Order: sequence, then structure tokens, then C-alpha cells
Amino acid sequence: MGYVTSLFARKMVTAAGDTIDGAAHLRDVGIDPDAPWDPKAMIPAATYYDMLERIAAEVDVTDLPVRTGASMRLDEYGALGLAFKAATTLGASYARVERYARLWTSVVEYELRSDAHGTLFVLHRPGERRLGMRLSNEATLAGAVSIARQVSPVPVVPLEVLVRHPAPATIAAHEKWFGCPVRFGAELDGILFSRETLAQPNILGDVGISRYLVSQLDKELSEIADEPSLVAQTKSAIAQALSEGTPKMAEIARDLGLSARSFHRRLSEHGMSFQTLTEETRRDLAEGLLRDNGHSLAEIAFLTGFAEQSSFTRAFKRWVGVTPASYRKRHARL
Repeated sequence: MGYVTSLFARKMVTAAGDTIDGAAHLRDVGIDPDAPWDPKAMIPAATYYDMLERIAAEVDVTDLPVRTGASMRLDEYGALGLAFKAATTLGASYARVERYARLWTSVVEYELRSDAHGTLFVLHRPGERRLGMRLSNEATLAGAVSIARQVSPVPVVPLEVLVRHPAPATIAAHEKWFGCPVRFGAELDGILFSRETLAQPNILGDVGISRYLVSQLDKELSEIADEPSLVAQTKSAIAQALSEGTPKMAEIARDLGLSARSFHRRLSEHGMSFQTLTEETRRDLAEGLLRDNGHSLAEIAFLTGFAEQSSFTRAFKRWVGVTPASYRKRHARL
């Protein structure tokens, strides 16, 4: 399962305003609402989508992605935000996103693609087009324009915005924000820019600073290269320990040959927490066992580390939005 920066979740909750209990939504996905905002702190993408769908059940989210995207600020993105500013042209800025977006997310890739009418900035995000993903994609496209407007000396207006999923009830807020046609039900998710727009020099473009920041980004990228291995080992160890109850970080660290302090530091360097990985492992294991039909609900509760079936039911409904019994029944029909 992929990850996204916790910054995206915080931005969505903030844009939703006082109509929701933002702190509760953040805690539900493992984010301390009182902690400093850290773009390197990651949460599972599916957990993020779940949160967006819970918000959508409470309030009208038609223009929430647009408001979220409009609130994006380059200063909140660390070295990648600075490198976007320091690139010499807007096209070079987007090239930085294409190359280093892995620092923000492991579920999205970006591509600059030549088009007969200009250049497409394409968003690639595989997976089911569930509501949470659709909202996230819309916010990502709006955010891509927002950060462009922060570095360009002239107004940035795309030629067209393309969105793969069907349109919401109204797209007035979308077209007002982008300042161009927004075509839903398209063949891809992306933004079409004129070549002249991407050739515009950036306000703070600087070759020397840009070169330095790129070296820093290369370093950051290399530091997360071992993440899948660490995550896979940790989740495997957690899964094996769950039948004895909720595992403790010190015990898992010992199983992996690490001190608790070193283990915590290595997870933190990748923007992850032991709590988040434990929750994700429990959820993945529960969903797999429920689809298998070989275990009773009480057995699945035990195998996923819960002392009581009622506790498992409450946790599973928080993760997925339905009870374990409903989830099993739904997948039995597929």
C-alpha cells in the first residue's frame, strides 16, 4: 500500500473548516492535530481516502478539493518547494515535481508530455476510482496550478484541465479557480499548458541555488530508497505478533535486530510511525481474512490482535466504513 504526505490530510481538514471535527478526523488517521506540520510525515493512501469519504458523509465536498488546492503553499513543501521556486522557468519547476514527487507520495507519478496544443502535466494514480481518490486527484490538480501562480510573474491560466472521473453536481468552482474549461470524463488526469506559459521565467529563478537544492533532493530521495524493505519487514513482524495481542514497538525492534531508539529513528526518517504501520497491518490482514471465508469473525478478531470481537468491529468500521460482517457479505457477492 502506498503513502501520501500528511500535509495533504491536514490541508483537506483545514479547508473543510469548522463544519467538521477536524482534530478527530486527523487523530483517526494517526496524525496528532497539535503536532507541527511535517510534509515528511506519511500516512497510508487508503487511510487518507477513507478520511475524505468520512468528511464527504458529513458535508458537501463539491468544491472542497478546489479550496484545498488553492491553499497549497510552496513554503510548506520543504526542499522540493524551494526547488520549485528556484527553477529558472515554470516548465523546469514542473520537471522537478516529475522527478522528485516520490518525496511527497508513493502512489502518484507525474509526467510532462508534449501535446499538439502545448504541454500536458499528467497525474498518474493507479487504483479504484473511489470517492476519496477522486477528491484527492481534483485537489492535486488545483494545487499544481496554485504553486505555479506563486512563482510566475504573470497570471498562470491553463488551456484546459482534464479529469478522468465523472463531474460532480456543479463544476462552477472548478472553472472559476482554473480560469479555463475543465473537462470531466476525460482519458487522463492532467493540465494542458501553452508552451509560452511553461517558458515563462520564474520570479526567484536562480541557477546556483537551484543546483544546490537539486543535490539536496537527490540526497533525500536516496534516503528513502530502503523504505519498502523496512516497511515490509516491520509489517511482517507485526502480522506474526498480532495473535498475541497488540505488539509493542520495542519487541518488534528486537525481532528486527534494532534497538527501540534506532527503530523509531529510522521510521521517523521516512515519515512513518509504528502506530500507523500497526494499524495498516491489522487492516490489511483483516480484509484478507474476511475475503477468505475460512475464519469466523471471532477468530479474525483474535488473529488481528483484538481481545474482543466488539473492539475489532468498531476498529474495522472506522477503517473501512462498514462492519466486518457487511464487508464479508459484500465481497462474497463479487
